[in-house]
Amino acid sequence: MTAEQDPGQGPDSVIPAGSLAPAFTLNSTPDKSYSLADFKGKPVVLAFYPADWSPVCGDQMALYNEMLEDFAEYDAQLLGISVDGVWCHKAFAENRNIHFPLLADFEPKGEVSRQYGAYDTQGGISKRALFVVDGNGVVRWSYLSPIDVNPGADGIFAALEELSAGKNATQDAQSRTQPRREQTSEGEMTAP
Repeated sequence: MTAEQDPGQGPDSVIPAGSLAPAFTLNSTPDKSYSLADFKGKPVVLAFYPADWSPVCGDQMALYNEMLEDFAEYDAQLLGISVDGVWCHKAFAENRNIHFPLLADFEPKGEVSRQYGAYDTQGGISKRALFVVDGNGVVRWSYLSPIDVNPGADGIFAALEELSAGKNATQDAQSRTQPRREQTSEGEMTAP
């Protein structure tokens, strides 16, 4: 089946929820890189965007920067990804006071963006796409936004909330199946 026949892998789609997130390692500075595997066990939000200095991208990244405490409530790591180089990211982050990693999908140009279905081959830029990846590396939510629209953060937080609710339900179920131990007056432990 070709990309044209498969609606999940067409030119205007990103990898869907339920897919294994493609592994990557990208630089944020000349001497610092991040891998998806660095965050195993915690949710990761991937925000692909076209360019550091474009008005919509600047507003989108600034919005996410203002919400870092909200991302922290879910123990989620936010990563911005574009085809800009590390020096461009550095200048942009300093200018906009960005406090989360901006990763350079620079060379080979757009390789990671392509793997996620988030690369515009005509423009040579990353598309504006969002992904929430769970702690096991599975995409739990994805969204492709029109290039000229700031997608905001509502969808991201809804996905993180759903992920958190599922995790809490699993933990509750596990705690109900494990025997409880009660302490006696002498400090010994006994099973109920």
